[in-house]
Amino acid sequence: MRAPENHLARPVRNVSLQLSSTPRGARLARLLATEQLRTWGLPSHPAELIVGELAANAVTHGRVSGRDFRLLLYVVGDTLRIEVTDTRGDRLPCPQHSADDAESGRGLLLVEALADRWGVAPGPPPLKTVWAEVGAGSAGQCPAPPRR
Repeated sequence: MRAPENHLARPVRNVSLQLSSTPRGARLARLLATEQLRTWGLPSHPAELIVGELAANAVTHGRVSGRDFRLLLYVVGDTLRIEVTDTRGDRLPCPQHSADDAESGRGLLLVEALADRWGVAPGPPPLKTVWAEVGAGSAGQCPAPPRR
């Protein structure tokens, strides 16, 4: 009887980026994530929207002057996990319903609607990580077109 081989059927792909806690850093996070997903052959929707919202929250609500935020993307099996880590562990995100005419405040509601799962993980002080998971297609390939 042979022992089972100790390997993954699919490679684990990941990328980690450290970006400035500025609006430019948040935009760059979205653009770089979109390009990385394209390189991996994965669809960018809805991940680019989720990255954009989590990065914008990190620079708006999790910013500490002089400290960066981190974006981590990784694919395991058919799941893409998006993680954004900032240095305001004392400020935990909470989805809130904004007034109809408000110009902001709906980011986490969007993440909640687009992600399969999301949450917050405390890190060593002063860090926290907000994460979201979405289906990444079959074996890292672009999903098959719908059957007619």
